[in-house]
Amino acid sequence: MLSFMYYWQILLLFLLIHPLEAVPSIISCSERCGALSVKFPFGSGYGCGHPAFARYIKCSGGVLQFSSGTGVYTISSIDYSSGVMVVIDPFMSTCSSMQNSGSFTLDRGSPFSIMPENIFALLGCSTTSAVFDPNQDLCDSGSGLNVCRGLYSCKGVTGIGLEPNGPISTCCVYNPPVPLGSGNGLDLPKLQCSSYSTIYGFGGDEGDPMKWQYGISLQFNNSYSSDACKNCEDSGGFCGFSGSDEAFACTCRNGVNTTVNCFGRGYAWSGTWRHKIQTKVYIGGFLFLWMMFFI
Repeated sequence: MLSFMYYWQILLLFLLIHPLEAVPSIISCSERCGALSVKFPFGSGYGCGHPAFARYIKCSGGVLQFSSGTGVYTISSIDYSSGVMVVIDPFMSTCSSMQNSGSFTLDRGSPFSIMPENIFALLGCSTTSAVFDPNQDLCDSGSGLNVCRGLYSCKGVTGIGLEPNGPISTCCVYNPPVPLGSGNGLDLPKLQCSSYSTIYGFGGDEGDPMKWQYGISLQFNNSYSSDACKNCEDSGGFCGFSGSDEAFACTCRNGVNTTVNCFGRGYAWSGTWRHKIQTKVYIGGFLFLWMMFFI
């Protein structure tokens, strides 16, 4: 009798576990995050988009964010056709507000690179900073001087302990011999500067720093698309990934993951039905076990 009951209990355990493993995982992907459109290779959360981007991009509280080893930054715009996005460092100085900044570095091997059009202005630098070494020639002494004059004319410089229209001897438009790219960036403590400002455009008026476009423009690798992804998107799904091997997955709008596309899957497992089926399995298993003990 004990042996009979033992085998029935093993069978019951299998019946309880096996259906739950067969239920597809439920992942929620979105085509928007706040005011921004989210398209492949970007994703709104883990499991959405391309896995190479998942650790860097996420939607949090309606804000699309970019992360690197030096912090979390707000993405202000994305141009998918050119593969360019602009990120905002909350501690970066602008004409209207200047403050002590942190550093900015891209992780080595990330699918992003700093665009050469960015103008990095280092502010409040020590006179002993390496950027002023005459043998290194790290500061742009041409048009960079106009950028420094423009920034130092702003009332915001009081935030870093300077007076408006003061000497620009502590300002440097950074012009490193090797362009800033993946794996490197600005290390303000090492450069002995208190703040930095990045301009990716002048807004049509180089003489008015209040109109300049502040932020860091990054080029991203936009060559990850595939026929499988196109097929998924054509069916109304989101390209993503799943499993420890991060294999391609097509996430349908009802939450189900497939390996192909969402055609004909309008009534596939949804989160609601999954919950109901799990509940019925648990109740059925309990009743079955109760009957076996009292037979």
